[in-house]
Amino acid sequence: MWLRQIALVAHDLEPVVSELETALGVKVAFRDPGVAVFGLVNAVMPVGGEFLEVVQPVKDDASALRYLHRRDGDAGYMLIFEVADALAHRERVLGLGARQIAAMDKRYVFTHFHPADFGGVLTSIDSVKGVENWLDPGSDWPPAGDDWRQAKASNATAILGATVQTKAPAALAARWGELLAMPVEEGDGAPSLRLTRGHVRFVEPVDADGTGVIGIDIAMSNPAAALARAKERGLPVEGNSVTICGTRFALHQA
Repeated sequence: MWLRQIALVAHDLEPVVSELETALGVKVAFRDPGVAVFGLVNAVMPVGGEFLEVVQPVKDDASALRYLHRRDGDAGYMLIFEVADALAHRERVLGLGARQIAAMDKRYVFTHFHPADFGGVLTSIDSVKGVENWLDPGSDWPPAGDDWRQAKASNATAILGATVQTKAPAALAARWGELLAMPVEEGDGAPSLRLTRGHVRFVEPVDADGTGVIGIDIAMSNPAAALARAKERGLPVEGNSVTICGTRFALHQA
């Protein structure tokens, strides 16, 4: 299992995209018209073989708009995992009591699961049919379009993992381990899932809502340069981290 894409949700898409471009040096590869069915517009940016996405709700009944209100502002929104066979995972996860809220069964196969069944995090398990080596960082990824390889950043080289807040880190980690069929590890006082590629860490709440994606770990060839650009832009920088779209980006030496 590979943490292939992380989505952020923003009241206003373009300023967040601009901040990510400035601080991380990423570039927009694709704006997916297909997300209109969810009442959204988006921008997808490659980070090595992984992807950052920013979505903005543009319809009053969009679930992302309700999420923005619940989180009291821009925030981390969704984790998307790639596997060899998403249909098999769908059957298994539904059998464990999680609920499906959206699905596609074409060349690109996905299942979006109800956030309440993943501790408040919108979660998707996806696969791409006909890909010989789906763990290859250059393998096809339809949500990023056909030309994403030409938009890869030179400084940001990989998404290493995500951090989820919860009032019961150990219990939620155990449930995610069951749902994703991944082992739970203890490290630095915070339980985590160590995936085939990437990780998900579970920590105590840092805000009143107490749920959702609050952090992303990024590998950078030059973290210092990225942090300097972030400071020049006036973004909140602390240690090796910069906060963008209500989410703490921890920049690690690649």
